[in-house]
Amino acid sequence: MDVATFLRRGIADHADREAVVFENVRLTYTQVSKRANALAYGLAELGLNFQDAVAVLEDNNIPAVDAFIGLALGGFVRVPLYARNASSGHESMLSLAGCKALLVGPDHLNEVAGLIDGLPELKHVIVTDANYEDWLLDNMDQSVDVKVSESSLFAIRFTGGTTGLPKGVPATHSQFLNQVRDWFYTFPPATSADAVLHAAPITHASGSLLLPLWAVGGRNILMRQFDPTEVLIAFEKEQVSYVFLPPTAINVLTRHPEVGSRDHSHLKVLMTAAAPITEETTLRARACFGDVLFQGYGLSECFPIAMMSSNEWFASLDGSEPMRACGKPLPFVNLQIWNDHNEVLKRGEIGEIVAQCDGQMTTYWQSPQETAETLVDGWIKTGDVGRLDANGYLYVLDRKKDLIISGGFNLYPAEIENVIAAIPGVVEVAVIGAPDERWGEAPIAIVVTDDDLSSEAV
Repeated sequence: MDVATFLRRGIADHADREAVVFENVRLTYTQVSKRANALAYGLAELGLNFQDAVAVLEDNNIPAVDAFIGLALGGFVRVPLYARNASSGHESMLSLAGCKALLVGPDHLNEVAGLIDGLPELKHVIVTDANYEDWLLDNMDQSVDVKVSESSLFAIRFTGGTTGLPKGVPATHSQFLNQVRDWFYTFPPATSADAVLHAAPITHASGSLLLPLWAVGGRNILMRQFDPTEVLIAFEKEQVSYVFLPPTAINVLTRHPEVGSRDHSHLKVLMTAAAPITEETTLRARACFGDVLFQGYGLSECFPIAMMSSNEWFASLDGSEPMRACGKPLPFVNLQIWNDHNEVLKRGEIGEIVAQCDGQMTTYWQSPQETAETLVDGWIKTGDVGRLDANGYLYVLDRKKDLIISGGFNLYPAEIENVIAAIPGVVEVAVIGAPDERWGEAPIAIVVTDDDLSSEAV
């Protein structure tokens, strides 16, 4: 199966149903299809060829959906740029992926304007303003019929670049669909009455919820940026069933003064991942929203790896601490814990998490050395330190490079953060290692308290 075929089936089955909602704009599946086909046709008319890379720098909005769907239908390779990146990050991604065109929102044009002349392969910069709408309108009666296969490239997503310049992770159409399938596997089934709220960027984890709702004729509700008040309003107004939010956003949401007065009774899944969530935030979220919490774990190179529902998260089991786990390995995942010599450790022992899944990468884009370091005998080395307990719960203790060795003892910042976060009045905490004459390294905690937050910040 390829994404283009998947999308066309949804369009045919749900033509007149509402597909996408953004602010005051509400589009049916047919209307979304017309815009997406117009974009794909227009790019081909500009001279772009099958499998050419097209970068996208947008917040969540209608043009972002145009790109998500239109580039797949046209057989182009989507390269999402991340709004929070510095210009150097954009330049690296555009250059490494060899992008032939860039779709950029007017609010982000200044971030890339100075880079364009230095990227000879970049032939077209399309600003998604009023002229873009006129361009689409000119092509609105056109359609594309490109033969896309499972092995065609769907996207090149870049890692966050926390350890240097970002690395490209290419995904074929079948790899992406496998990722989406596994991501949704443990969730309650979606129906045509359901809606997913994208309050986090669809370039990241939230985008993996787009296609499952598309398949059943549900609605995708887009929010330009996370706003806790608007999220709570959307839960009520749009009868939202599914939402992905990172832990920091959940923390803010549960502290909102209206969280107890807004209707969120349609919520089936409040999904979190991308960073550790503290026990204090988890308990508060459960008190606010009920047993709809799901936690997942994965990375761009191997996604998804683990998941757990509320029943598993709040279970009481001998030998397990589910509140400190990140999930259980999914049925389609092989998972092991390795030592520094790539040897498999026993359950309960601490080492590097390595995994195999259907959607895992086969290479970093044009980076053979980095590929060889990460992909070993078919296993993805995550760079995360963790352990697997007797009941199958996976615990991520920290990034391998974040380990603090103090006086010969291994200290994991995430574990210290969990303890500090449980102190009343602590809103956020980050623990880092600092040089220490006596201990070699010592942990330092940077803490945000209730007193530090103004009403405007919340």
